[in-house]
Formats: sequence, C-alpha cells, structure tokens
Amino acid sequence: MDIRIDDLSGDDVKALLEEHLQGMALNSPPKSIHALNIEELKKPEITFWSAWDEGALAGCGALKELDAHHGEIKSMRTSSLYLRKGVARSILEHIIEMARYRGYKRLSLETGSMEAFEPAKRLYLKKGFQYCKPFSNYIEDPNSVFMTLEL
Repeated sequence: MDIRIDDLSGDDVKALLEEHLQGMALNSPPKSIHALNIEELKKPEITFWSAWDEGALAGCGALKELDAHHGEIKSMRTSSLYLRKGVARSILEHIIEMARYRGYKRLSLETGSMEAFEPAKRLYLKKGFQYCKPFSNYIEDPNSVFMTLEL
C-alpha cells in the first residue's frame, strides 16, 4: 500500500470523494453532514492522502490542523473494491503517525451515529479512540458521534 500526499486533481480521487459525499447524503440528514468537498479539502490547514494498491486507488483520508496541538481526521473513505482489506486501518495509522510527527497532543473526529458508520467506529475504538463531547465548532447532534485520541 502506497500512501501519499495528493493534490486532489486525479479523476479517481475526485470520483472517490464524490462517492464519499453521496454516501454521507444517503446515511445522514443534510444538517448533520460534515464531510468536506474537494475545494474545502484544498485549504492550507488540511493535508490529504490517497492510498494506492498496484496503481489502483484504494482509499483516502485527511488531517486538518485545528490548532498547534489538536488535529481532526477528515474524509476517511475506502474504495468499494477494497472494503475489509485493511485499507482504512493503514490510512488511519498513517494519519496518527503524521499527527504525532507534527507534535499534536490530541486527534479527534466526527462520524455518524447510524448503523452505516459502525465499522468505522469499531476501527477507531480498536485504535484507542474514545467517545468525547463535541470539539472545535461542532455541537451536540444525535446524528453525530465524536471521538478523540490522546497522543
């Protein structure tokens, strides 16, 4: 698995992010969708990675700097052809490693509370994340779950 910084210009990446946004729309009410579009992912405080397997896009993920000590995971998505093959785990481990390298003390995320998000929540729990209160600009929402990892 080759995980590399991506400029979001490739058609494969654009298609995967569109699939990600469509998936959020299918599983979450509009006011509870916090997924970022391509232009938002290009902001300077966000680093976006794509994961490749022998030339095929396997998944993606991003790290947003909230402040000098706190990062947020964004846009974690595995290509449907690579589900349950360890792609999400590899990307998550890469993001955690990068957060530590940057000196963050905490890494947080928001995900959905619905059944469709259970595999993601299990992965985060397995990697040491714990449920927490809303962080940054998030507010309590029955459709959202907030998790954090002390680094």
